[in-house]
Amino acid sequence: MRALISVSNKRGVVEFAGGLAALGYEIVSTGNTHRTLIGAGIPAQPISDVTGFPEILDGRVKTLHPAIHGGILARRDLDAHRQQLETHGITLIDLVVSNLYPFADTITRPEVTFAEAIEDIDIGGVALTRAAAKNHEHVLIIVDPDDYVDVLAALQAERVTPELRRRLAAKAFAHTAAYDAMIANYLADEPLPATLTAAWPQAQRLRYGENPHQQAALYGDFGTFFAQLHGKELSYINILDIAAAQELAEEFAVADGVALAIIKHTNPCGVGLGATPLDAWEKAFATDREAPFGGIIALNAPVDEPLAQRLNEIFTEIIVAPDFAPAALALLRKKRDRRLMRALLPISSSTKPLLHSVPGGVLAQQPDRTPLGGEEWRVVTRRAPTSNEERALRFAWRVCKHVKSNAIVYAAADRTLGVGAGQMSRVDSSRLAVWKAGNAGISL
Repeated sequence: MRALISVSNKRGVVEFAGGLAALGYEIVSTGNTHRTLIGAGIPAQPISDVTGFPEILDGRVKTLHPAIHGGILARRDLDAHRQQLETHGITLIDLVVSNLYPFADTITRPEVTFAEAIEDIDIGGVALTRAAAKNHEHVLIIVDPDDYVDVLAALQAERVTPELRRRLAAKAFAHTAAYDAMIANYLADEPLPATLTAAWPQAQRLRYGENPHQQAALYGDFGTFFAQLHGKELSYINILDIAAAQELAEEFAVADGVALAIIKHTNPCGVGLGATPLDAWEKAFATDREAPFGGIIALNAPVDEPLAQRLNEIFTEIIVAPDFAPAALALLRKKRDRRLMRALLPISSSTKPLLHSVPGGVLAQQPDRTPLGGEEWRVVTRRAPTSNEERALRFAWRVCKHVKSNAIVYAAADRTLGVGAGQMSRVDSSRLAVWKAGNAGISL
C-alpha cells in the first residue's frame, strides 16, 4: 500500500503519517512535507524517487507526472489499467493527503504583491486532489486535518466504507472549488462578474433558521468582522440583526459624536447621537421605550461603565461596539445569556455583493455605501431649510436608509423622533411614525 502526502497545512500530519506507517503504508511525500516527516522520524520517500525526475521551476512542477497520476487514477477493477501500469512500472497509490497553498492567507496580507499572490496558486495539489477524488472508489483522499483521526481509525479497523470514501471525495471537490473561486474572484476584481463564484466555507451550523423547522448555517468570514466576548451561541436572526445594527452605527463617523442604534428584526427602533455613550442611549431610547426590550444595540464608540449600568436595567439581546471598558465588560457579563460582540473591522471594508436567492439563481447588487455628501443636494422648495433643519434631514436620511420600505423617519439633528417601517403604504408608515412619536411623548 502506498500513500502520497503533500500538504501546506501540516497540523496533525506527523501523527497521521506515523499511523499509516504503522499499518504498513509506504509513504511518498514532497518538498517541505518530506522534510517534516523525516525530521519527525517517519520513513518517507521523496517524490523524485518515484518520478525519476527532480522538482523543477522553484517547485512549480513536482507531482505532475504519469508515475504519480497513473498510480492514482488507475481503476483497480480494469485489467487493462493494471496491465498498463505494469508495462510502465507504475505503482498504485491508495491514499492521498493533500491541502493547498494558503492563497486566502496570502491575499489578505496588506503588503502582498500581485506576483506573490500568483506564486501561491497551487497547481499540482489541485490536480492530485481532483484525481484522487475522482477515483475515490479506489483511492482515499483527505484534505482536512480534522479527518485524520476518523480515517486512521477506519483503516485500523478495516472499515473504510463507500460512504466514507464518498464523503471525503465530496469534501475534496468542495475544497478545490472554493480554492478556484477565490482565485477567480481575486483576479477578476469585479463587483458583478460574468460568472458569480462563491468561496465561503461553512463557519458554523446554527440551531435553526428564521423558524425552528428551518435548517441553517453561517458561511464565510463573519468572524473576521466580529468577535463574541460573552453570551449564548448566535442564532440566524442574531447574525442578521448584528449586521444591520453595525451597518447603521457605521453611518456616523467618530467625529460626528457617539452614535448608538437600537435594532429589532433589522429595523431601527431609535438612533441617537451624543457627546457620551449614555447621552446617545438616552436619545435613542426616548424614541420608543417599549420596542428596545430584547433588542440589539450597536455603537460607533466603546461602551463605558455609565452606559453599561443603564443597559443592565433592561433586557438586551446583543451589544455591538468597537470595544468595552473593563468595568463595563464586567458589569455586562453578569447577564449570562446576553451576547457581547466586538466589531473588529468596518463592514464597509467588505466588497462582497449583496445576494438574494430567487428561483433558479440569485440577485446580486453592490452594497449601498455611497457617502451622503452635500454636492448632490438640491433645494426644490420655496423655502430653503435652515442649517439645523438640514442637519436633521441628513441625520434622518442616514437612518431611513436602514429602515425597511415603506420607510418614514422623523428626526432632529441628533436623534430619531419617530420611525415607521415596513408598511405597504408610505402614508401608513408616516402615520405609524407619528403614532410612535406621540406614544413616546414626543411632539413633532
